[in-house]
Amino acid sequence: MAGKRSIVLGVTASIAIYKACDIVRRLKSAAFSISVVMTRESEELIKPIVFQSLSGSKVYCGLFDMPESWQIEHVSLADKADLILIAPATANIVAKIASGICDDLLTCIVAATKAPVLIAPAMNENMYKNKITQSNISKLKSLGYGFIEPRTGKLACGSTGIGCLAEVEEIIKEVKRALR
Repeated sequence: MAGKRSIVLGVTASIAIYKACDIVRRLKSAAFSISVVMTRESEELIKPIVFQSLSGSKVYCGLFDMPESWQIEHVSLADKADLILIAPATANIVAKIASGICDDLLTCIVAATKAPVLIAPAMNENMYKNKITQSNISKLKSLGYGFIEPRTGKLACGSTGIGCLAEVEEIIKEVKRALR
């Protein structure tokens, strides 16, 4: 790996958000530069300071937050990224990206980047299997977006089914593969 590769980690409001902490830790230990972008809804589950402490970098949340320097953040983050990883990715973020909706910082970064985008879904089995969600995933795959498939396991609702975030080791492996 020549030079430090830059990854934008998009974090959405899934109960699997706690695993994003381990993803940051493992990517940082593998010498990646990490910029965490949280959706506003994800801030209801975990505070940005946690990701700031783990990444050693500013955490980005709002599209209209005051920038530290005069840069249009969604464009500058999109330009510097070697890869965009969204983990965990809710049905909502998948639908917004598939529809071209850019109403938050993360969706604007995805729309503005030329870097590969990897999406790791985490949601209830019914939401994951929903025909609209599956159509959105198929559409994004046809457009070149990568997916790290969810696994079967115990879901937040208490049932067992597909929709659990892929294992962290698998996510790290797919990130490294995408950057080869």
